[in-house]
Amino acid sequence: VQLQASGGGLVRAGDSLRLSCALSGRTSGIYTVAWFRQAPGKEREFVARVTWTGGSADYADSVQGRFFIARSKARSAVDLSMDSLQPEDTAVYYCAAKFRYDAEYSSWGQGTQVTVSS
Repeated sequence: VQLQASGGGLVRAGDSLRLSCALSGRTSGIYTVAWFRQAPGKEREFVARVTWTGGSADYADSVQGRFFIARSKARSAVDLSMDSLQPEDTAVYYCAAKFRYDAEYSSWGQGTQVTVSS
């Protein structure tokens, strides 16, 4: 499975942005698709995830209520809608997929930059 993230950009605090992760290849084997982010000088952190089959979602506390993740089997894509963006949301955002409940995320996209100005 290959993943390609897109949709990043430069926005102002309080703005919204939608990221998209396009998946190709054998998507039927996917268990979960997640978004992670990495800010300069910080470790990569989990943002949100969605199960490919059922569409159940989980969020990091820092984005709960502001970000919304959804998958579209028809488009083979997972979108991350981000509202009320803050400067601390500035990071490179990556999407990733795993193929079993207890597996690591093994397929990664290339990342898309999100910059939020104050």
